[in-house]
Amino acid sequence: MPVINTHTDTEALSLTVIAEFDASIQRVWRIWADPRQLERWWGPPSYPATFEIHEFTPTGRASYFMTGPDGDKASGWWRFTAIEEPNRLEFDMGFANESGEPVTELGSAHAAVTLEEVEGRTRMTIVSTFESAEQQEQMLAMGMEEGMAEAVGQIDALLAESPAV
Repeated sequence: MPVINTHTDTEALSLTVIAEFDASIQRVWRIWADPRQLERWWGPPSYPATFEIHEFTPTGRASYFMTGPDGDKASGWWRFTAIEEPNRLEFDMGFANESGEPVTELGSAHAAVTLEEVEGRTRMTIVSTFESAEQQEQMLAMGMEEGMAEAVGQIDALLAESPAV
């Protein structure tokens, strides 16, 4: 399991997931940059993602849905706010309706992803920051921490399928 730590900070309104991989930073970067690879791990195993839009540029957007075991769909959106290949990306994120349009009931969150070399491995740190304590509590109650750990746990198998770069 590549996840080495998850941490919720109620004062900083954040959830941090840290994972390490036996792959180069460039290779791990591609699991974010390539929507076909991203769909292989974004979302827990029982809710695989399908990215309909993936404009991987600063100010670009992404639109996706995750399909549950009973065929139910949960949609989401991203707005990229920073992309610094191959070490950092940031995006705002939230839930969407069936058309991919943002819904405001649960607000939005912000994700900051960093990739760094640590002793010949790539460490990926994902910090999700919430708008309020209520939003953080609601997202954690929906299983966000466990879901993120399960999703990131799928990355090793994806990285093993193609040569290291």
